[in-house]
Amino acid sequence: MVEDRFARLALACVHREYPNKISHVLSSPDDARPPSELTPAFFGCFDWHSAVHGHWLLVRILKTDPQTPFREAIEAALSKSFTQPNLDAELAYFNGSDRISFERPYGIAWYLQLVTELDESDDETTMAWRETLRPLEAAIVDRIKTWLPKLAYPIRLGTHNQSAFAFGLMLDYARRVGDSDLERALVEKTLGFHADDVDCPLAYEPSGEDFLSPCLMEADLMRRILDSQRYALWLERFLPQIPLDGSQAWLQPGVVLDATDGKLVHLDGVNLARAFALDGIISGLPAGDARIPALQSALEQHRKLGLKAVSADHYSGSHWLASFATYLTTRRGVTAKSEENET
Repeated sequence: MVEDRFARLALACVHREYPNKISHVLSSPDDARPPSELTPAFFGCFDWHSAVHGHWLLVRILKTDPQTPFREAIEAALSKSFTQPNLDAELAYFNGSDRISFERPYGIAWYLQLVTELDESDDETTMAWRETLRPLEAAIVDRIKTWLPKLAYPIRLGTHNQSAFAFGLMLDYARRVGDSDLERALVEKTLGFHADDVDCPLAYEPSGEDFLSPCLMEADLMRRILDSQRYALWLERFLPQIPLDGSQAWLQPGVVLDATDGKLVHLDGVNLARAFALDGIISGLPAGDARIPALQSALEQHRKLGLKAVSADHYSGSHWLASFATYLTTRRGVTAKSEENET
């Protein structure tokens, strides 16, 4: 399977400590320690959030491809990370002073996605890992519930702080574990932020360092909340640029001119992220909607270029692009919506 090469990239980075870019507040000289001591479960893959979704990738492949030739290596890597002492240290770090905004919202949303993946398995080993991650999960959920009422405006960036993409991951988690309070808070905040949004300036995308599309991620979030008829009307107002003739020219992929530059290579990620957002948007529309051919055409164009860019050639991209590629190819974000999940 194509995901095997993504597994290889994740296995190469989840326990690779350097190079490393930590988002770390030092409260005393004692906090000046290497990443593997600060966060011993998620110290690899250049930064904490990439380590988290690198582990998610490995769990996802165990589920979607049980016969993967990397199964033994994946299980060994996850067993090395998901120990009680490691997660106790992660929780202590998360609860440390001056870390109230640590990895918010992107990294903590990916942590909940990791928990979601584990929660869906009935494998004995996977269930044990899921229990080991539960205390940090609880702390993250409590912090999100405290943060959401205080968030006065959506965060419409194309990078880590964006709220729309994170809300989507959080909402999928809340529905999986049956946390109705978190689900309700996310739905209410999303509708308050976005129900009346119109004419998203898609022509301004992407910015030079984007890896998420502000417009398409918002549309992918809203399809998780609205039924298909309401969503079709909302999307007509929000993205009137979508052609009705099947054209793909309405959305041009991002271009990377230097794959060794960790910021510029974000645009390879935006192509992958646009592809999985477009897949989600299509899934939210009624069958036969006239916009689907144009959305599908753009999806395939972005998918092709995005997947081509995932390689081991440069660590600037290899430490994280495989996670986005796996999210796309395994259609993680596209799930059947049940009646209770619609408003």
